[in-house]
Amino acid sequence: MKKNKSVGVFETTLKDGTPSYRSSITYNGKHIALGSFADNKTAARVYKEAHRVLYSGRDVISSYKKDMSLPFEKYVSLINYRDKGMYISNPIYLEKKYFLYYLSPEIAYKFDIEDLFYYSSHKIMKRGSHLFVADYGSQLSVLQRYGIKSYSVRGRDYLFANDDPYDLRYENIIILNRYHGVRQFAEKGFVKYKAVIHIRSNYVVGKYASEAEAAIAYNKAADILIKNGIRKNFIQNYVEDISASQYADIYTKVKISDKIYTLRG
Repeated sequence: MKKNKSVGVFETTLKDGTPSYRSSITYNGKHIALGSFADNKTAARVYKEAHRVLYSGRDVISSYKKDMSLPFEKYVSLINYRDKGMYISNPIYLEKKYFLYYLSPEIAYKFDIEDLFYYSSHKIMKRGSHLFVADYGSQLSVLQRYGIKSYSVRGRDYLFANDDPYDLRYENIIILNRYHGVRQFAEKGFVKYKAVIHIRSNYVVGKYASEAEAAIAYNKAADILIKNGIRKNFIQNYVEDISASQYADIYTKVKISDKIYTLRG
């Protein structure tokens, strides 16, 4: 690798012999790699943009323009380092008690500061409305970190306290239904739970006083349907905070709609 005539640019060669230009900058004693580019002009422009961000102090995250050569993620990292004194490679901007993770200049998710270590080393990706991170070769849903299952529906299974879906601080997430096939509802001023199971359409298993009872009723209905020849991989609920003997007692006593017993495969 050799130094280029452009400031902050080094010329190198890829394995196949193709020229490549690496751009980097030093700020407050830290050497920061800005990326590798196909031509010297782009690499030099990236350096100039990074220099302006770090040394002029005028840029804010919303200032980013689509025609800039400096990648947006790096742009956020540089502004955070300039303002907060901590360099983080992911597009994170620190606030006092929380941080913002930017997916674009317009879209930023808010997280509690205790999640900083995790998201500093795990990149958030988005496909449609699905947020996920790559972790040990698997795609893990961001919402699953809060106990929100992949099949959960906003407004039915969970809510955002301030109605802001970009605010993922723990205090803002309200879990309504933790179990598959369980729906929370109000009846005569009391919170109750309904178990619903899907075969070719939805069937009500029953209505119950507790969430655990409804979850176990769903499991029992699934067992009955399988014995009746229904070929489907029902998701079984793992019911927390009760012992095996308590589970067995509820399973034996819980009432199931007669309709479930009549369904056949």
